[in-house]
Parts: sequence; C-alpha cells; structure tokens
Amino acid sequence: MKKLLNILYVTYPDAFLALEGETVVVRREEEKPAHIPLLNLEGIVTFGYTGASPALMGACAERGISLNFMTPNGKFLAEICGNPQGNVVLRRTQYRWADDEAKSAAIAKNILTGKLHNSRWVLDRAVRDHEARIDVAQVRTAARYIAEALAPLREAETLGTLRGVEGEAAMRYFDVFDELILQSKDDFKFSDRNRRPPTDKVNALLSFAYTMLANECASALRSVGLDPYVGFLHRDRPGRKSLALDLMEEFRAVFADRFVLTLINTRQVEASDFHVQENGAVKLKDDARRSFLTAWQNRKKDEIQHPFLHEKIDWGLVPYAQALLLARYMRGDLEEYPPFLWK
Repeated sequence: MKKLLNILYVTYPDAFLALEGETVVVRREEEKPAHIPLLNLEGIVTFGYTGASPALMGACAERGISLNFMTPNGKFLAEICGNPQGNVVLRRTQYRWADDEAKSAAIAKNILTGKLHNSRWVLDRAVRDHEARIDVAQVRTAARYIAEALAPLREAETLGTLRGVEGEAAMRYFDVFDELILQSKDDFKFSDRNRRPPTDKVNALLSFAYTMLANECASALRSVGLDPYVGFLHRDRPGRKSLALDLMEEFRAVFADRFVLTLINTRQVEASDFHVQENGAVKLKDDARRSFLTAWQNRKKDEIQHPFLHEKIDWGLVPYAQALLLARYMRGDLEEYPPFLWK
C-alpha cells in the first residue's frame, strides 16, 4: 500500500476497502486494518477482486474522489466517480494539446529524453557488469551515439524531427542488443527488431513484454483521468492507445528489455518454450506464457527509489507515478513534465 501525490494505491490483491467515518479502512485477513483519512485524497487505486463497500463508493463519489479497480495484473476494470470535477478539464486540455504541434512536441521531447537516457543506461550497465563477455567497443560506441543524440533531441521543435532522432538512436541500441544476451546464444540470437508478427524468440518476448507494459500504462493514465487513446508522440489511430505508447517509451529499456534479458540470461526460458505458427510468427507456449506473467508480477514488486519523487515505490507503480506527474504538468502544477530518468 502506498500514498503518492494524494493518490492511495492498494496493491494487496486480498484487500477489502471500507468506510469508517472520514477514513478509508483497508482490511486484510489476519492483519490489523489500516486507516487512511479521506481528507486530501484525490483518488484510490486498488489491485484485486475483493472490492470495496457501497458506503465507501458513495463517499468517494460524493467527494469527487476517483475509485479505480484494477486486476492484480494491472488491467483496468472500472472506475467509480461522482461529478467529473477536474477530469473533464484535464481531458479537454489533453485534446487541445494533442492538436497543438508545439505542445505535443514539448511533451514528446521529455518522454524521448527519458527513453534515450534509459537506453544508454542499459548499455553502460552491461559494459560495467559484463565487460569480459561482450564486445565492449561496439556497445560503448552505441551508448556514446545515444548520449550525443540527446543534444539534437533537445533542440528539435517538431514531432517529425523528434521521431527522426529517436528512430536513429533506437536503431543503434538494437544493433548491439544481441551483445546483451549472454546465455543460449544459438537459441536466442537477435539481429533486428521485428514485430507484427515477431519472427524469432527474442522479438516474441519483447513484443509480449511491450504489450504488458502498454496495458499497464493505459490503466495508469485512466486512473488519473487521462484518455490513453489520445497521444502526443504517437498520433491517433482507431483502437491504438497512443498516449499509453507515449508513456511506455521511458520504461522500455529499463524495465521491459532488462526483464526479457533476465529471463534469457538466467535460463528461465528455453527454446522449447516457443512454437512457430504457419505464418512464421513465433509465440510463447501457454505454460511458458504463464511463467512469464508470474515473473513479470514478481519483478513489479521490486522496490526502487523514484528519481524525481525521491520516494521508495514498487516498479509496478512507476507508470502510475509518471501518469500523475503528466496530469500535474497538464494542470499547470509543474513547469514541465519530468521524465523517468533511471540512475
């Protein structure tokens, strides 16, 4: 359980939420209930199926406190809210900014700054930890290029220019991604990023991880009142959660990519865990998919120090923290959107 920027996150899947006077009571079996005052709460996000009392739902609706229900895996289920209050203003701002090239570029620039910073960090960390097992010169060259790309990124004023800088940096990053695979190289060889469908085992794992991450970013955005389908970097397309794709750019390398590399390098996945479909698509088998999801959920429980908030939170709450910061920026509470810069 964690309170972040006036949002209460209840991460226990067995927790039941109730109302006592002016407090939220979080009850779990064989544990002393926790009491959190409703005063100053802007929202509650609970992960699980146990639910909340009608009294608490009514109190939240009456006070304009959003009450969001997620699955234990982070998939959005439903939201209880009263009068829209700030959310309608926030969404109107989002839609106006999405139609404004300069506003969109300002947010996209900070998001991509986070992506490039974190991609470089992953490469630098590989050199530090596995210098004897990788082509150090090749990886350092890619890391240096990405670091130098931050300057033209900051100077870019249009979305097209930003995409060009990011695209080249991403290509350099994936050019050396195979160097980061330290085990079972014959079975898990990576040559380039391919998708729709993925045609090798590494890309199958990356695509599955990115799908999971995008869904969690969409849930995080909904929990703060933003529309996950209207983005700034990724433009509108029917059925595409464009803002969720924007937000996840910062976490691709430091969470999803490193998670996939851990699965491979610790031999938690094997070549026998995949099957090839008639169209050439490579996919995880059902048992392997379940093992992947279990490991994903466990990784989300790892605690980190948020680099901007300077608070300890679970990895699984990082998209929620960034969604909150994005909403705060769009409401005028922050001078700019602070990207997630992993250290």
